[in-house]
Amino acid sequence: MQEKLEAFVSENNLFCKNDRILIALSGGVDSVVLAHLMLKANYDIALAHCNFHLREEESNRDEAFVRSWAKENGVRLFVKEFDTFSYMKENKLSLEMAARDLRYQWFDSLLKEYGFSYLATAHHLDDSIETFFINLLRGTGIAGLHGIQAKNDKIIRPLLFATREDILNYAKKNNISYVEDSTNSETKFIRNKIRHNLFPVLREINPNFEFALKKDIDYLKDTEFIFRREIEKVKQEIIEQEKDLIKINISKLLLLNPMKIYLYEILSEYGFNEANINDISQSFEEISGKQFFSKSHRIVKDRQYLFIEKRKENPINDFYLINQNQGSLIFPLKMQFEVLKDLRFINISKDKNVAMLDFDLLKFPLVLRKWRQGDSFVPFGMRKEKKLSDYFTANKYSIIDKENQWILCSEDKIVWLVGERIDDRFRISNKTKNILKIELEK
Repeated sequence: MQEKLEAFVSENNLFCKNDRILIALSGGVDSVVLAHLMLKANYDIALAHCNFHLREEESNRDEAFVRSWAKENGVRLFVKEFDTFSYMKENKLSLEMAARDLRYQWFDSLLKEYGFSYLATAHHLDDSIETFFINLLRGTGIAGLHGIQAKNDKIIRPLLFATREDILNYAKKNNISYVEDSTNSETKFIRNKIRHNLFPVLREINPNFEFALKKDIDYLKDTEFIFRREIEKVKQEIIEQEKDLIKINISKLLLLNPMKIYLYEILSEYGFNEANINDISQSFEEISGKQFFSKSHRIVKDRQYLFIEKRKENPINDFYLINQNQGSLIFPLKMQFEVLKDLRFINISKDKNVAMLDFDLLKFPLVLRKWRQGDSFVPFGMRKEKKLSDYFTANKYSIIDKENQWILCSEDKIVWLVGERIDDRFRISNKTKNILKIELEK
């Protein structure tokens, strides 16, 4: 077992001999055997134990055992107690996810504060296979079928080469004491159902099913690597990015085969699930404007593109007032205002982000707001009013463009379609005596 662990560490490049390793020690057989083996190999280790207070006196018993083990073996120990139920309610999480969040947040802080190179957890081969079946049942796609990885950023799993039976046999042979978690025998959890109900059946069919499945999992891991490379190549071809807006070219997307697989792999990154993907793919034959939401993002289907953007947590106000003597605006747009009185050397800017208006025709305060259905203006150079909706259509505005369009008004009249075009009624003429220059900072 000792030789296998050291060989596994070396083959998978988990860490170097001089790295400092923090081991998550629950007191159960897996983590105690891991700590025992790491200590025996003379690796530089310390221990971290979480007390979630979920099993009444049993939780305190585990902590006492861990403290005793660390003292007997002369290993530095960190212990943290958590109010798991309060955290679960405050963050609206399941008990399992709440404990996981608390655990890894604390581990991460220990790594940073004390300069540990890696966090070692005691996941083993059975855990990896259980994860494979859990993800298979949840329908996570190819990404969930590689089981647990031996190394993931700062987290390492040096025991992934061993089965649970290997670990129990090693503990018995070496007289290693540990504590039992009573919830491990409860089958209300999906992982325990797989462990206690499915594994015995698989073992009847193939006594070495763990190693047979391990080969398949390793094969799927390599397959995923090739698959991911293809997905990244396609993303480069069909995705465009404009600041925080992501655009997927629909015509290029439709040329892909099988299209839904590519779409799923691209959009799952933004929280969209299989049901969303089916709805989105069906919308390609429909008119523009349909919207789809995940917890974190929104997709808008336009004529040529799927637009993806983060959902806005803090809605912007309906309007903002700009006073006559105001020099600048910081939010929601950055603008500079300047009144020009000496017009002898004025150059009229042709930059769309600069508006030069007849100051004396304006009624203050000016109002900056989003456009509304029914809005109209007289585009610079024209004499007749035009509905903004018609202007947007003629200039091929996307739905996102329309939503992001601000207008500047004087009373009930539009003076500037911000960053686009001024209203001809407020243009500079030979009668102009003062100019309001507005510069939009991009």
